[in-house]
Amino acid sequence: MDSLFDRINVRDLLSSHDLSDPTTALSAPDLHLLITRLESHSLQIKSKVHSYLLAHRHDFSSLFSLCNDAVSKTDDISHSLSNTFDLISDCPIDVEIRERLDDIGGKAREARVKSELLGLVKVIVGICEKLEGAGEELKNGRLRFVAEEVRDLKSILRIGDEEEGEPVVYGLLRRQWADCFDEMQELLVKFIENAVQFEPEMKRVRVKYQLCVNEIDGIELRAVLEAMEVVQILDYGLAKAADLMIKHVIAPSINHGSPARFLEELNEGSDEVTEAVLKILPSHDTKSVDFDGETIYSRVTQVIKFIFKYICFQNGPWIHSFGRLTWPRISDLIISNFLSKVVPEDASKLADFQKIIKRTTEFEIALKKMMFISLTDNKDNRLSNFAENVEVHFAARKKAEILAKARNLLLQCDFSVPQDCTTTTGSKVKADGEAINSSEQFVDLLFSSERCIVSKAASQLMELVHQTLKDVCLSSPRVALEFYRTGRDAMLLYEAIIPVKLERQLDGINQVAVLMHNDCHYLSQEILGLAFEYRADFPINIKEHAVFADMAPKFHLMAEEALQRQIQLVIFNLREAIDGADGFQNTHQMQQFQSAKFSMDQVVFILEKVHIIWEPLLLPSTYKRSMCTVIESVFSRITKDMLLLDDLAAEETLQLQRLIHLMLENLSSLLDSLIAMRPKGKSEKDSICPLGNVVPSLPKIRKLEELLDMPLKSITTAWESGELLSCGFTREELEDFIRAIFADSPLRKECLWRIESFSS
Repeated sequence: MDSLFDRINVRDLLSSHDLSDPTTALSAPDLHLLITRLESHSLQIKSKVHSYLLAHRHDFSSLFSLCNDAVSKTDDISHSLSNTFDLISDCPIDVEIRERLDDIGGKAREARVKSELLGLVKVIVGICEKLEGAGEELKNGRLRFVAEEVRDLKSILRIGDEEEGEPVVYGLLRRQWADCFDEMQELLVKFIENAVQFEPEMKRVRVKYQLCVNEIDGIELRAVLEAMEVVQILDYGLAKAADLMIKHVIAPSINHGSPARFLEELNEGSDEVTEAVLKILPSHDTKSVDFDGETIYSRVTQVIKFIFKYICFQNGPWIHSFGRLTWPRISDLIISNFLSKVVPEDASKLADFQKIIKRTTEFEIALKKMMFISLTDNKDNRLSNFAENVEVHFAARKKAEILAKARNLLLQCDFSVPQDCTTTTGSKVKADGEAINSSEQFVDLLFSSERCIVSKAASQLMELVHQTLKDVCLSSPRVALEFYRTGRDAMLLYEAIIPVKLERQLDGINQVAVLMHNDCHYLSQEILGLAFEYRADFPINIKEHAVFADMAPKFHLMAEEALQRQIQLVIFNLREAIDGADGFQNTHQMQQFQSAKFSMDQVVFILEKVHIIWEPLLLPSTYKRSMCTVIESVFSRITKDMLLLDDLAAEETLQLQRLIHLMLENLSSLLDSLIAMRPKGKSEKDSICPLGNVVPSLPKIRKLEELLDMPLKSITTAWESGELLSCGFTREELEDFIRAIFADSPLRKECLWRIESFSS
């Protein structure tokens, strides 16, 4: 049959095989031939199909019979299903079945829950019975059994690992467990208190091995410790005993003057030791002093051995627990009562401390063998660490002493001025000009030929710093580094303390502010010289790090700030005094003249006060610079106010001239002192410098005094000669001045024209 379904190629049925071109049209004969051959081929196929069917007649008959049976059975099934659907639709049995199944499932779940609840109830009942049993056994003295029960129940109840949403009964059980635990813990602590008894009045410690508490008799101390170890409350149970042991036994043994000594006694019963006693006896020699720690260490070791043997039964974890409770306090007592007191006060005695270091190390090794302190934890080597770092402690103590001394002298200094201070350089002078004053407040400046008056605080502070740096040169590298830092810190204390201490006094014109300026100026120069003075003798490690120059700018800035604060304060007071003159208006009226004169007197008074305060204390160059700044601010203000006046009467000009004259006359001594002042080491010829160069308003106000009584032509001539211009007058000022004094006239116009023409 497969050959019937082969593909027929139409081209094979044609006689012409030249059909390579698919677009070639077929001729009528070809078409007739093709139809004939197709009909023949169709008949062949039909013949083959008929022959095949005949050959397989029985197979096809069986197939058709099978199909007929299938159709018949399908009809039967369809009929049955139809009947079933009719039956279901009349009575919904599936709903009933589902309900029955749900009931069965519910009952099963209920039974399972009840079974689980029953199991939980059994567990709860079991825990309750164990807790009640533990309470009963505790009364019977079975301490270890109760401890193990409590430990196991702690794990079962997940104590400390509670979760939210747990049944309430868990909380009740945990509370019951906590009550049982507290009862057991309280009982165990009472046993320890009964076992280790301190009798201060008899100066002894008794350790009993057969204990009786709350009518529970015959309990051994070892059993109590074992129970505490099981429930992990050794530290809590031994805490009170440890505290009392330190207070009544160990502390007396660490008395540096005369440590106590101890005597051990054992009381034995019929077949075993019933108690151990440690008696505390006074030292034989109350005058002896334990210099190397041998007595202290041996007696503390004796006490700890007694604890190790008679309280902890040579059990490592037990004695280690006792050590955790006591060692920090014991080591602190030894450090404070012994080691810190024998730290050398002089660096040369540090070598003698090596013997103490050796005994301290041996003491800690003995405690490690008894497991009183840890073998591996370096934190327990508290004593040896302290002893081995004695150089650091020595330096720390010296640092504290130096800084305390520096702080005290800064806080106690009253910034008073020496009474023999004169108006030249602050010191008495010999015939040859050399200072003979030996007061510590008169100091030489390193980078200047001048001397300076400073406060006692500054001179003593610098002396202390110099002594500290000398110790740096003589000390070991570690101590030297600490001393170097101490020297820096001591100087920085001035910056931290003095400005705060003198804050109120710096708001007034006084000697304190000037002394602070001198202090800071002096300290800045001394600091710059420290490295040059000591660096060569410093240890190598200090040479690499020693820096002082970084502090000098701070003190230089503080000096300038203090001085500028004084200058600005003086200028402010002077301006207030000048403000009282009301711009020097209407001075031809008596009341206005008196007011202006009072203001000028105030100016003179303030300047003289500043002169008296500043000149003896400030360096000559600083004094001259500062005073010239102040005078310039005063004269320029007065000149400006007078030149701003307009329409002056003749009498008014005379009064203004009088005011200027009186002021300059009263200030003549002050001005002369500034002219005569010259730096040390320079001749008078070399130092000649007209005062007008540093106080530009001085020649101007003097010339203003002349102008107030000068004819108009003379004023014009003075301008044309350049005299007024050299004194600081401007063309606008001169023109306004002429208009204010002289009435409008051809002469005034001519003079104003000449002044303007000359200027152009």
